[in-house]
Amino acid sequence: MAVNIGKKIWKRGDLFIWLTGAGLALSLILTTALLMGIVVNAFGSFWPEKIQILNLNDGSKVLGTQVGRESIPNYGTPDERKETYRVQIKKANRDIYNSDFVWIDEDKIKIIQFPEEVVAVTRREWGYFFGYIKEVLDGDQVIARGTRESLKVLQSLLPEVTAKNKKIEKKEIGAINYKLERVRLKLKRLNLKGISEGPEVDELNQEIPELQSKYSELEKKLHELRESQTGKVVLQTIEGREKTLPLAQVLDINNPNSFSLLDKFGYFLKSINDFFWDDPREANTEGGVFPAIFGTVLMVMMMSLLATPLGVLAAFYLREYARQGTMVSIVRIAVNNLAGVPSIVFGVFGVGFFIYFIGGSIDQIFFPEALPTPTFGTGGILWASLTMALLTVPVVIVSTEEGLAAVPKGTREASLALGATKFETTWRVVLPTVMPSILTGLILAMARAAGEVAPLMITGVVKLAPSLPVDGLWPFIHLERKFMHLGFHIYDVGFQSPNVDAARPMVFATTLLLILMVILLNIAAIYLRNRLRKQLTASAV
Repeated sequence: MAVNIGKKIWKRGDLFIWLTGAGLALSLILTTALLMGIVVNAFGSFWPEKIQILNLNDGSKVLGTQVGRESIPNYGTPDERKETYRVQIKKANRDIYNSDFVWIDEDKIKIIQFPEEVVAVTRREWGYFFGYIKEVLDGDQVIARGTRESLKVLQSLLPEVTAKNKKIEKKEIGAINYKLERVRLKLKRLNLKGISEGPEVDELNQEIPELQSKYSELEKKLHELRESQTGKVVLQTIEGREKTLPLAQVLDINNPNSFSLLDKFGYFLKSINDFFWDDPREANTEGGVFPAIFGTVLMVMMMSLLATPLGVLAAFYLREYARQGTMVSIVRIAVNNLAGVPSIVFGVFGVGFFIYFIGGSIDQIFFPEALPTPTFGTGGILWASLTMALLTVPVVIVSTEEGLAAVPKGTREASLALGATKFETTWRVVLPTVMPSILTGLILAMARAAGEVAPLMITGVVKLAPSLPVDGLWPFIHLERKFMHLGFHIYDVGFQSPNVDAARPMVFATTLLLILMVILLNIAAIYLRNRLRKQLTASAV
């Protein structure tokens, strides 16, 4: 009886249905657990933690925030072995202690205190400083003492100091340097052509003193600004060691132990905003990721604009125009195999063909004045986008061909019977019908391009880009520039950082951001695809 029931279950396929359902459920559980782990760790890195004082049994004290806890394996002799834990404390003050973190056994901790007067200082260099404010100075004059009074003074001064430095250093002086370099290259180009005199040369030579004069004025203005910033804050560690910081080196200062719940939410939102819009600092372990966000979005958009038309045209030719036979079958097999080629192979091809051959030729023809420094003959966002377009174009071809194969033959014949040409049928009937399939291929292509790292590492992505590929300087879009990418940023911070513990929060936050970016890009494409399907369904009715 049992054997007959087993045979019936096997024939009906119930066992396979249950196995499939169990596999799907397990995959969803693991994926959800992974995403929840990333979300918790990412958002936890922005939430302000209380700073505590650990009074140890030996009389010493450690000031910092607890960032981890783990059991100590094989603690004690086999007869006395017990489960014991240790905590990881972020004590900051790297320039004083030579490290940010320390592990402390819990059984060595006598008492934990949460002092009200302790402050956390975000610095441009050397990471955080945890300690106390002794006084605030303007030159040699004391303008505030004590934590509360000093915090009010500092928080009123810091925004103005930060804004002035950023405006002069990044925008104005950077623009003058860029213009001077362009004038120098134009003069060199004319010299290579044998033109050393004339109105054009005179005009360029007149620009140089003007730009140098503006540069000197800005340099003087910056020097005066820095000299006028005589504000300093004197800080103390838990041991009483003093550290004097110019206000120009301080980005933010707060007292997390006095935060209310509303204050914590405000700090949380501010930290997320800074993460989105600030530039990286401290070997990318601190600061924001805006250049990486910008580079990733721009590269994906350029890749989509390059890969989609190429893939769609190839698919239409193979399905609609090419004579079906052995050669077309070989091409289809080759396209399918291209989707399985390792991405680093495309990167090597991009370096050899795009950068060295095409880019080098462009430099020889259009930018000889810049040689031997390459302009397009080195990695840049254009070559990285072209490489990623080649990497993803097989996906677009396959999805578009599948959509073309699903279009009923009668639809084409009806259009031709009404007097439409082959091109009109393809353009007005077949293309709108197959558009959802094209967008499906585009969704898959964008998701892969946003997460690929290997080909980008050798075609233009860098650890830190000095300027964005798009800015306010002519010609506004600089496709030859190197760029930052969220995927490479995760790899660099997670595996190349000299300070692994300090980099861990940045890894989780950037990973979550990359996942959200891919989801948003996919949602936008899915929305367009569903909208097209509704339009096609309505028109068919």
